[in-house]
Amino acid sequence: MNTDKFAGRAQAYTNARPGYPDEAMEYICEFVQPGTVFADIGAGTGIFTLLLARYGYEIFAVEPNTDMREQLVMTLEPYPKVKIVGGTAENTILPDHSVDVITCAQALHWFDLDKFRVECRRIGKPGVLVIAIYNITPGGSSIAYCKQSTDVFFTNPNVREFPNPIFYTQDRWIQYMTSHAHDPLLSDPGYESHIVEKNAIFDRENVDGLLRRDVMTKVYSERIGVLED
Repeated sequence: MNTDKFAGRAQAYTNARPGYPDEAMEYICEFVQPGTVFADIGAGTGIFTLLLARYGYEIFAVEPNTDMREQLVMTLEPYPKVKIVGGTAENTILPDHSVDVITCAQALHWFDLDKFRVECRRIGKPGVLVIAIYNITPGGSSIAYCKQSTDVFFTNPNVREFPNPIFYTQDRWIQYMTSHAHDPLLSDPGYESHIVEKNAIFDRENVDGLLRRDVMTKVYSERIGVLED
């Protein structure tokens, strides 16, 4: 897992990335019992972790990038049952067989999937449930990232979809369009032309100052075994 891709993007990520609909969160919680321990891998700035924490679960929030993790600490500060961990998907540094459910929101495609599967088996209790969540934007690169990673990692997952329409102001739209790993930062060549292009999209497509994207949240879930001790 490349730990530097999101350096310098934590604030834009927090301000502008889409969240996840209540219906998707309730669906995920249907799988678990009181006392369930989660590991949220690639937690980023805590957009998904925060929604999960509000249900009162004990959570290990694993995030390797320093900038993102600093924001994650601030986001989850009100939730003492969440522990922030500076590990990676392939080496979470969590104890063996310590978690019931492993989640990764908008992150699976960044992982070495073979090594992540081994790590899931190591940290998961028998029959650990692995859940991958993706916000899919029509015409966006997330469609390919989602399909490529989930097709490789999962064998026979349950898949559910939930509508998640997002409305962007112009400021939020520009922050969103500087929050991706492939977007140029302010100091990078091409930044100004990138902003001009994204502003043109907003100017062309907004209605009464809001740009709508009909995002679909997809939830993949499957139980996997553990390695023999």
